Amino acid sequence: MSTVLIVDDSQTLRQMLTELLENSGLRVVEAINGAEAKEKIQAKAPDLVITDLIMPQMNGYELCRWIKSDPTTQAIPVLICSTKSEEFDRYWGMKQGADAYITKPFHPVEMMKTVKQLLRSR
Repeated sequence: MSTVLIVDDSQTLRQMLTELLENSGLRVVEAINGAEAKEKIQAKAPDLVITDLIMPQMNGYELCRWIKSDPTTQAIPVLICSTKSEEFDRYWGMKQGADAYITKPFHPVEMMKTVKQLLRSR
């Protein structure tokens, strides 16, 4: 069973994503910001990270950069899920090493399609 780490400071969004992913047979771990996510990744690496961009302490760009620059974690796919919908935001996210970018509000079907695709590519 694959494990997905959801990183978002919104409890509502974490809850919504957790429900969606668990109903598809995935295991979910949650973190409220990049710093907490980093600790959880170092303790036990997930198969996929879904992260917001705007969070306290360590934002999603910094988290993505850290994951992709560390040889022990760089193979973990990163999916950015953010309200930032400008082309520049998407470009900058991909530049940090993100494997996919979905804007909020997202469609559950699109989210699951992307998640499954990223897990398969791992």
